[in-house]
Amino acid sequence: PFDFSLDRDQQCPRAEEFDAYEREYPLAGMPYGLPGLTEREHAVLTRWLELGWPWEGPPPLPGAVRRQVQEWEVFLNGDSLKQRLAGRYLFEHLFLAHLYFESDRDLNYFRLVRSATPPGQPVRIIATRRPYDDPGVERVYYRLVPERETIVAKTHMPYALGPKRMAKWREWFLEADYGVEALPSYAVEVAANPFVAFQALPVKSRYRFLLDEAQFTIMNFIKGPVCRGQLALDVIEDQFWVYFRNPDNEPLDRDADLLAREAGNLRLPSEAGSTALILSTWIEYSRLETQYLKAKTEFMRQRFSAGTRVTLDLIWDGDGANPNAALTVFRHFDSASVVQGLVGEPPKTAWVIGYPLLERIHYLLVAGFDVYGNAGHQLNSRLYMDFLRMEAEFNFLTFLPEGDRERLRDHWYRGAKQEVKDYVYGRKQHFDRETGIEYRSGDPQGELYGLLQARLKPVLAKRFGLDGVEDAALRRELQALARVSGPSLSWLPEVVILRVDQPPQPARYFTLLRNTGHSNVSHVFTEGQTILSAENTLTLVPGFIGAYPNALYALPGGELRGLTEAVAALASEADYRALADRYAVRRTRPDFWEHSDALQDAYAGWAPIEAGLFDYNRLENR
Repeated sequence: PFDFSLDRDQQCPRAEEFDAYEREYPLAGMPYGLPGLTEREHAVLTRWLELGWPWEGPPPLPGAVRRQVQEWEVFLNGDSLKQRLAGRYLFEHLFLAHLYFESDRDLNYFRLVRSATPPGQPVRIIATRRPYDDPGVERVYYRLVPERETIVAKTHMPYALGPKRMAKWREWFLEADYGVEALPSYAVEVAANPFVAFQALPVKSRYRFLLDEAQFTIMNFIKGPVCRGQLALDVIEDQFWVYFRNPDNEPLDRDADLLAREAGNLRLPSEAGSTALILSTWIEYSRLETQYLKAKTEFMRQRFSAGTRVTLDLIWDGDGANPNAALTVFRHFDSASVVQGLVGEPPKTAWVIGYPLLERIHYLLVAGFDVYGNAGHQLNSRLYMDFLRMEAEFNFLTFLPEGDRERLRDHWYRGAKQEVKDYVYGRKQHFDRETGIEYRSGDPQGELYGLLQARLKPVLAKRFGLDGVEDAALRRELQALARVSGPSLSWLPEVVILRVDQPPQPARYFTLLRNTGHSNVSHVFTEGQTILSAENTLTLVPGFIGAYPNALYALPGGELRGLTEAVAALASEADYRALADRYAVRRTRPDFWEHSDALQDAYAGWAPIEAGLFDYNRLENR
């Protein structure tokens, strides 16, 4: 039988061992656990190999694209200290991006790399584990190199470059009124702490940069190497909404003073390196976090005194045009997704993120994470992320009536230790200032969601709303399916791509996401004890969410009611197999690749910039 588990044992036989390996594992070839090539396809590949696998090489870049590469490399490699510091900051936040030019219809993607050679010379990449590791040369240059690997959805993070982007970066990082007396070193105690390394850069400039593409900023840890497997993902709820502090309302000058004073307490476990100890490292950084939270809470108390209150003006409204102002994060057990907009039904929890928190998330889980690090490094990163999640939830709670905060916190953290709850709201950080928002109902959290939705309405992305389905009958059936909740969903896969056929119209695609209910997400290794199946919900959206579909369904529109009834009635694995017999395109079907090709074409047509090849490694075979 095939083993499709994420952490299955895998082998890489040497050439002289391959014959024996093939005899022992005759079905282990690629594509693993999926229908093989046809005889005709196999003959084409065989002939190509016989000819010496000829390849004419990549096509040359168009002249307009080459000129833009040169223009951006000049911008990123100025000689002044201000330009060099800005270039380093930009690189450490964009090194995972697939950069492209807005005017390039062919979507040639590039990676930003550190090179020992300046623009105009062949790139000599400086390869290090982390983007802030010592490059070992007197000066680095930031170069754009074409992305030659196939674009796959699980790592594809597109980021547009154009005249407006360059103008913003000039304003924030080059024209802003500040000075740089010396460049920061690459010593780990400096380079691993962005509040030390980039202290000279204006806080507002840094925050504006991160907010401008907030989905990308969050996506770096969602699609980066840190988010692999259950242990890495059980630190977040299955669905939550994300809002951001308003950069024009926050007293960012005073924030800069606070960050300067607290830079030592804002150190992250990643500075301990890739071979960190677990217990001693954890105790040290837990102590630092507690000290920072005390300083932050006192800072907030001082700010919100003498009649100053927490109001909706503190929430960024996207400047009236930027859809990154509201995001939704979905966890799919061992992977995750982040999309623009407030998608799905109101979630159990929500985050409000300001600059210090957003920057720490990046340097903990992206810039400072080493996928090859030992268990101590990886576990310390996971444990510290608990702090960051709880801080984001605390920020959200401060917008609610003071008398309701602990009650909501206790609901979010049912079964958790009191010490954990105190990090969210309590002894560790207790904010005793009343909100300035006037509430009129007995459900302040739900009311706050409504107020925030109204504030952000001009910028909320609508692409994932079922209201956009024009066929009224189809829309009603989809809405009925989305309302299914409770224990029956425990048998449903995490991510299902649903194809609905209604000839003569083209097939329509939807994504069905299972959101698993939890009493809390503060426990490592014991997630099974926190699952509350009665609180399971579904999110059903037009289009595509997720890079690793767990199942593919295909059915006529007239059978949606039958699917809804079958999902609501699931009570055993046998029930699910019966459902899959009716609706699933299993990985064993001879026509699997026909369905896959149609699916990929639809994805590329629906989201030409975001789309990439799906990863079928987590496709179930139930």
